[in-house]
Amino acid sequence: MKPVLPLSACLLALAMSHVHAADYVQAPGSTLAFATSYEGEVFSGHFGRFTTTVSFDPARPADGKLDVVIPLASASTANPDRDETLQGPDFFDSERFPQARYTASGFRDLGDGRYATDGMLTLRGVSEPVTLTFNWTDGATPVLEGKATVQRLRFNVGGGDWADVSLIPDPVAVSTRVNLRPK
Repeated sequence: MKPVLPLSACLLALAMSHVHAADYVQAPGSTLAFATSYEGEVFSGHFGRFTTTVSFDPARPADGKLDVVIPLASASTANPDRDETLQGPDFFDSERFPQARYTASGFRDLGDGRYATDGMLTLRGVSEPVTLTFNWTDGATPVLEGKATVQRLRFNVGGGDWADVSLIPDPVAVSTRVNLRPK
């Protein structure tokens, strides 16, 4: 009987090593926001709809995967005129390009629950690398809180007169808080 006990302990330890590896989907209460300025006046907005899936084990961040799909028509800045302009052909052109997508695989551990990933953002038919840095709060319902900077002109967002960076800076700050639940 005694040889069974060490074997059981080894099997339990092996099983426990995979406890945190999981696939997650976005839960209610998640946010995806952006901020920039127009003629020096800061404004912010958010996407009312987006979906996120994550595969992540804090013990093996290099195996992590992230997929975010953003319906562009859900963007809102609480200013109807600005929101209409955002949806038009000079900015998101959401009739021709209804969604943006961010995909990433392979996370880097920055320490203290912080991670980074170099993913690809596809917006207006253009795909460019964008680095997301994020905090991961582990648990039964983990939380991913992240930030990125998007160079809007690389994606042809803000064409014509709007390409003037003295009106609207090229970098746009993006922030997210994604509440997750097991898939």
